[in-house]
Amino acid sequence: MSTSTSLGATSPIKFGTSGWRGLIADDFTFANVRLAVTAIAEHAKSKAKEPAILVGYDTRFYSEEFSQLAVDILQHHGIRTLLCETFTPTPAVAFEIMRRKLDGAINFTASHNPAQYHGLKFSSADAGPALPEVTKDIEARAAKLAANGGVPPLPHGASNSPRGEKVNLRENYLKRLEELVQFETLRKIKPSLVVDALHGCGAGYLDRTLIDHGVTVQAMRTERDCLFDGTGPDVSEENLAPLRKAVVDSKATVGLATDGDADRFGIVDSDGAWIQPNLVLALVYDYLVETRKWKMPAARSVATTQMIDAVAKSQGQTVHQTPVGFKYIGQLIREDKIALGGEESAGLTIRGHIPEKDGILACLLVAEMIAARGASIGEQVRAMYKKLGREFWPVRENLHLSDEQKANAVKRVAVDASTLAGRKVVSIDRTDGAKFVFDDGSWMLLRLSGTEPLLRLYVEAESAAASAKLTRDASQWVLQD
Repeated sequence: MSTSTSLGATSPIKFGTSGWRGLIADDFTFANVRLAVTAIAEHAKSKAKEPAILVGYDTRFYSEEFSQLAVDILQHHGIRTLLCETFTPTPAVAFEIMRRKLDGAINFTASHNPAQYHGLKFSSADAGPALPEVTKDIEARAAKLAANGGVPPLPHGASNSPRGEKVNLRENYLKRLEELVQFETLRKIKPSLVVDALHGCGAGYLDRTLIDHGVTVQAMRTERDCLFDGTGPDVSEENLAPLRKAVVDSKATVGLATDGDADRFGIVDSDGAWIQPNLVLALVYDYLVETRKWKMPAARSVATTQMIDAVAKSQGQTVHQTPVGFKYIGQLIREDKIALGGEESAGLTIRGHIPEKDGILACLLVAEMIAARGASIGEQVRAMYKKLGREFWPVRENLHLSDEQKANAVKRVAVDASTLAGRKVVSIDRTDGAKFVFDDGSWMLLRLSGTEPLLRLYVEAESAAASAKLTRDASQWVLQD
């Protein structure tokens, strides 16, 4: 994890695209959590006279202990706290900030990262992930505290107030989903769904709301497992192999999955095929414009499929392109400028909802769309390709490079090339990293990851073979001396 030089090398708290994450007991320690939460307490008090902050957590190791520590520190600073009484999805935390008009939330989660990680997300009063000016202020305060020797543990019994107000966010959040999802459409076709919580926070939310609305559900991996089957709670194709098997074995309509903190979605089609989030975003946007009559643009990150742009165009709409990081899409949701906002990493939200990713809502909308259109996701993708007159085959590769290779790659992409890997470049976009668009409509993007020590390569072309070739050519171009 790099620390920005202006803070000196003393701040162990560094916010990436989605909060601060670290290895448990290595950099995610009680001492560092004290630093982070104290810095957040100071920040909150600089913004509001009597702030109220919600503390939530996921199913990871030591989540309850870290959360209780946060409550004690916040109360020690005279901040009113609400503590979730159990593991709670990130979207439910965001909705509660809006519902109660709170000053923010501290959420202990490392989302989809492997089991050895923990993390802390801070959301502001606007319920979205904290914007860079907020996280920079918190980092600067943490650096100052660290430079002064850190934050000592609270003396025993220092937090003399009761152990924080306990809250359960499920009912209010599920009620909100009822206003957004047309469950009657879903019920009509009597689907059978398999829901996979990946041992995360989605358990008791996605499965429960479907069952409450009379839908047949087989729920799996709903119990807590701090090791997440030894793989991690990411909704990747490989992690959803058990879901795939369950869908095929039970001849289910579709398989729906949520990641560790339930802000991301995973979809397995009736034939067992894992469906790329990119394609799901384009279909759901088209479906919402039609069924909700929201004649509005979509928003996507620079790394997300341009199939969304093609769908928008077919609906007489445009697209807002943002840097990677859902906080930028959240901004457009708050301003009511878009019908749907999404990122290729399986994040989605819709108009009138939270300015934060919601994997539970995404899964429900996919199930509703399958019911309404009477076709599997694969069939809908093929029909959409036909309607648009071209196909979209997005690929994402993680390049693990040495520091020297990384430095070379950064230098190389800084040059405005007119041809690259034997292709004519028609435009270069530097919204986030460098995105090269070629004359045949294909593109590649290179950017340093905000959450892991990687260079990410994204490409998209109009066939699987063309995307594979572009991926190979782009990787070679990055690695050449």
